[in-house]
Amino acid sequence: MTHSDAGAEKLSKAGAAVARVSAFDAPVLEEALRSSSAEAVIDELTALPKRPSDLAAAGPGDRKLRLEGGGNLFRAAQAAGVRRYLQQATGFFLKAGSGLADESESLAVDATPGVAASARTYTELEKRLFSAPAMEGVALRYGFFYGPNTWYDRDGASADDVRQQQTPIIGRGEGAWSWIHIEDAALATVAALTAPAGVYNIVDDDPSPIHVWLPAFARFLGASVPPHVTQEQARGSVGEEPIYYQTRLRGASNRKAKQILNFRPRRLEWLNP
Repeated sequence: MTHSDAGAEKLSKAGAAVARVSAFDAPVLEEALRSSSAEAVIDELTALPKRPSDLAAAGPGDRKLRLEGGGNLFRAAQAAGVRRYLQQATGFFLKAGSGLADESESLAVDATPGVAASARTYTELEKRLFSAPAMEGVALRYGFFYGPNTWYDRDGASADDVRQQQTPIIGRGEGAWSWIHIEDAALATVAALTAPAGVYNIVDDDPSPIHVWLPAFARFLGASVPPHVTQEQARGSVGEEPIYYQTRLRGASNRKAKQILNFRPRRLEWLNP
């Protein structure tokens, strides 16, 4: 499903039957879904920007698409008798705490304003997902995507920021990030089409604090060592959100996905073997 010419062309080249539909056009969306006779829906609706520096500006539009547009898709799936609904969720906005978080952990709805807003959006998505007992719900809590056509690739926007020394380590950089290669995320999503319903952390084996992965990423790119700044310096220049990302994010456990989905993610490519 896509609403753009570029999206339709890309999907057609991949061999998919294309539905030209806007998620905000509920009647047409339901008609298209009924016509497809789909047994399952994979909801990956997002409106993220090309550069992470534009996240704050893109946030309201992204939330509207996920909640309003995704709500239309969810209700259309119910009306069309879809058997299973897979929902993109988050494996990094997890409630702060010690150790790796499993699927029983709630999201960080009491974090800094931007993170809390995202956590509330994902919480609402999961609540909606499991509100329809007649439809099998699967929440896929993905980690940070890396690999081709993502921010975290050699040609990605975040790589450009690191090369330009625009991504310093804040404070002690103890926030733990959970990652997933975009191709491993796709494989896990396919496996979830036939696995037991529920919540799965789709993350790799290498949740890493930023003081570990960011210098390694810089070396991987051939860039200079990232600078260090204090929390006070960061607060004055970039605000609270980057401080939360760098100091309070919590990694996620992938034990359930490995056991049930036969999930075998690759090692984060810029860490030493």
